[in-house]
Amino acid sequence: MTPSIKNVSVTEFKGFLTRHRLKLIRISGGHEIWSGNKLTRPVVFQTHIDPVPLFIVKTNLRTMGLTMKDLRDYLQTKS
Repeated sequence: MTPSIKNVSVTEFKGFLTRHRLKLIRISGGHEIWSGNKLTRPVVFQTHIDPVPLFIVKTNLRTMGLTMKDLRDYLQTKS
């Protein structure tokens, strides 16, 4: 069964970002800011909200140039 994207934990999302070679650049007021070489803007999400809200996941995937399928594939291989 495919894991639900609406229930992506903060830990799983951090692992996904690390797998795509993004680096944590700073933590500011409960927000983690991640960046990578090919990104035009950083990936930002709140660490105190778990699981990560779906609209935040979608926005950050769009910023990274990835799709929901990429995240689903990562979650399946992790299981």
